[in-house]
Amino acid sequence: MTTRREFVTATLATGALLAAGATVACAPTTQAGPGGGAGPAPPTPARPTPKKILILGGTGFLGPHVVEAALARGHTMTLFNRGKTHAELFPELEKLHGDRDGHLEALVGRQWDAVVDTSGYFPRLVKASAELLAPSVGHYVFISSISAYADPVPAHADESAPLATVPDPTVEDMKFYGALKALCEQAAERAMPGRVTSVRPGLIVGPGDPTDRFTYWPARFARGGEVLAPGDGTDPGQVMDGRDLAAFLVRTIEDHALGVYNATGPATTMTMKDMLGACATAAGAGAGTPTWVPTAFLEKMEVAPWMELPVWTGGDLGFATIDARKAIARGLSFRPILATARDTLAWWQEQPEERRRAPKAGLAPDKEAAVLAAWHKEKQS
Repeated sequence: MTTRREFVTATLATGALLAAGATVACAPTTQAGPGGGAGPAPPTPARPTPKKILILGGTGFLGPHVVEAALARGHTMTLFNRGKTHAELFPELEKLHGDRDGHLEALVGRQWDAVVDTSGYFPRLVKASAELLAPSVGHYVFISSISAYADPVPAHADESAPLATVPDPTVEDMKFYGALKALCEQAAERAMPGRVTSVRPGLIVGPGDPTDRFTYWPARFARGGEVLAPGDGTDPGQVMDGRDLAAFLVRTIEDHALGVYNATGPATTMTMKDMLGACATAAGAGAGTPTWVPTAFLEKMEVAPWMELPVWTGGDLGFATIDARKAIARGLSFRPILATARDTLAWWQEQPEERRRAPKAGLAPDKEAAVLAAWHKEKQS
């Protein structure tokens, strides 16, 4: 069975998280109404004092959401990157070109109120940027990951849970992704003590997600037919819409909220039945019908969580029950999963056919059909 660590390593190895995504439009945040549908949007926080914000990255998947959320709140944005990924984005904004690995000259002598680091994976590089910016930036917001927690992660783990470690902290190998994220947090804090916010998201999903981890489900239901669904539907699942995460990151800057925050949701338990039901609804007329297959049978058929049945964690329930109450108390909010599913499917259906023919996650159609046939045969025997 594929473990969480193996899944994260596989997606990173293909550049899915490092290269991150396409242009997407941000939709307004909504809250769940009765039955999980879209309710009224939450009150918009009072207009903040405009800030000058630097983003290290800014043109991948999460980055554009952060830029758009900040601009919507009246802040001024500067982007620092290599100018290679979606360079056409945000032509009206200041863009500084350089490389985090030894070419930070464009940042010298400049001042910003805050910096958002969406592209820090190795502590050496986070240390270099944070130390350079320390005299001229008041607040460093680092995007970490719940993968920073050590296995096995206890159920309902909060920010005090033990962190992953690596035998040699100088090794820059993505198979140690979570431990390296933890070391990056520490590098930023050492460079700017008392001025750092480290946010640990769960699976970041939504329109533009290059990993297809959540996208698989609304796209699969849209194909119709019998859909293999894992377990009995009661297993929990957690995701984080990139647009809601971006809004929270901007809010931490406005409120100068320091420290460590888990960021995954929704605020109340979401079962796989809840999530797949929303994906089926998003697919509309002709949507597929789920067939729930017990975990033990999936294991026998070598169907893996994480990669083949994404969001579902199998027996690794710690990573499906992360406690985000601290961030929620600070203003983290979640649009309904139905809204995320609908927007994700709409984005997916606009992608080129060759992209849609080769999803990066999810169960291959022929294997899905074979497992379902075996399951029906098993029930009849």
